Formats: sequence, C-alpha cells, structure tokens
Amino acid sequence: MQNADLLHRYLFEKHDVRGELISLSDTYCQILENHDYPVAVQRLLGEMLVATSLLTATLKFDGDITVQLQGDGPVKLAVINGNNLQEMRGVARLQGEVSDNFTLKQMIGNGYLVITIIPKEGERYQGVVGLEGETVAECIEAYFLQSEQLPTRLFIRTGAYQGKAAAAGMLLQVLPAHKGNDNEFEHLATLTGTVKAEELFSLNVEEVLHRLYHEEDVTLFDGQNVSFRCTCSRERSAQALMAVAQDEIDSLIAEEGHIDIHCDYCGNHYLFEKMDIDALRLNGSTTLENDTRH
Repeated sequence: MQNADLLHRYLFEKHDVRGELISLSDTYCQILENHDYPVAVQRLLGEMLVATSLLTATLKFDGDITVQLQGDGPVKLAVINGNNLQEMRGVARLQGEVSDNFTLKQMIGNGYLVITIIPKEGERYQGVVGLEGETVAECIEAYFLQSEQLPTRLFIRTGAYQGKAAAAGMLLQVLPAHKGNDNEFEHLATLTGTVKAEELFSLNVEEVLHRLYHEEDVTLFDGQNVSFRCTCSRERSAQALMAVAQDEIDSLIAEEGHIDIHCDYCGNHYLFEKMDIDALRLNGSTTLENDTRH
C-alpha cells in the first residue's frame, strides 16, 4: 500500500526530466473535516492540494506559498496555504449552489489563479494566470509556461480509498539544462498519463514507477512528509480583535456576552469575554492566561 501523505521526487537518468509523486489522505481529510462542502468542491480542494504540494516541491525556497482560485462563480474563493515543509491547510468559500458534476469553470466562473510566494528571506512574488485551462492541472501548467518557461505536466487524481477521501498526483518537468528533444518529454508524459487513481492510492511509489517506467532508468529519492497544519492561534485572534474599533467590540460583548472567533481552516474557536478584552486593552499584550480553545 502507498504510504499516505508522502511526496517523492525522482529523476530519469537518460533524460533531462524530473518527476514528483504525491499521495494524500489524512491531510486532505483534515481540510474537509469541519465543512460540508459539495462533492465538486471537495474534489476541487483535493486537486488544489495536490497541485500546491507538487508546485512547492519544485521551488527552492524557505517560506510560505498560497495558491488560490477566485472568481464570480458560486465558489467565490478556494485556497491552499502551505510552506516548504509541506505543511498544508485549505478552505473554500461559496456564494451559490454547486452541483456534484460542476466543472472548474462552472464553480469559479470568470476568474483567475493567483500564486503567492513569501520567502523568509528575499522578495515576495506573485503570479496571476487567467482560467484558460479546463482543470486545475492545466492552470498550473500554464503558470509554469508563463513564469518558469519550463515544459511541465501535472496528473491529478481524486476519489476515495478504504472509505476515506484520497488525492494523489504526479508532476513531470524538463530540467533547466535540458538538451534532449521534446519527443522524449512527450513520451514520458504519455506514459505518466496512463496512471490510474487506484494505483496512486493503493500502491507504493516503487510499484507505481515500475508500472509506468519499467523500461527507463529512474532514481528515486527519499520521501518528504506532507501534513495538515493550521497557523491560527489565540494570540493572532487577539491581535485581530485589537485592530477592530473599540465601540464595535463593546457592542458585540454587550449583545453576546463574549466574542467567538472561528477559524475556517481548522474549526477552532477562540472565546474572548469582557475581562479578556479589558486585559488586552490594559496591557497592550496578546498573552492571555485564560486560553479558551476548543
């Protein structure tokens, strides 16, 4: 069985082409856990999660990455946040009905793909690509063509395995020092495109690569764990509260008796009562002893 939530890089010895393979279940399930998304939106987030992880693995940086789709369709926003450690979270916001068989364009409408990279050192980068592709994979491929100018192909599969949501995918990319011909890359892409969802969900990486490339010399590197991680905290919630007008906060406290800040990503709630707000204002600090989180 394929190890869940693991990303592998591999290299073709006789071609200037590199590859990646990822299999996800736990991370995907945690993103879906606190939401009642329509099936099509679940599938979209799975595709975006796979694409973001594969994209992040091609970049040499320490920092954060955000991949988001936004438009005027019933899915107003779909976003995956991650980092170079392959720690991921994601959410979708709906403003209309979504049928199970909706396509990407039916969900997003007129919109675009935005990729934002924030390295710990260096300048922030943002790339924007119109939704000309029919799938998330095609949109990411268009991004690579526009920004990296390196032929890149993505193959993404979503579904279920052993009763749990599962998502997986593969990426092929020509190396910058590529000296071969395009036919070699297209041949490898054709082979990769035959991979089935069930194979990616159930087989280990060695078996998948052997089935696809048994006539090729492939070097497989150690895998990297992929996990769900939300960056919300009581301290961040307190900072956000202190940016709100005081009279608005006082009004909410008077009406409800407390302020409940809910994280859309992980479902955590952070409760602030009047004494907490008073302490924040008095100390100008976000360090609170009474951490009401559930």
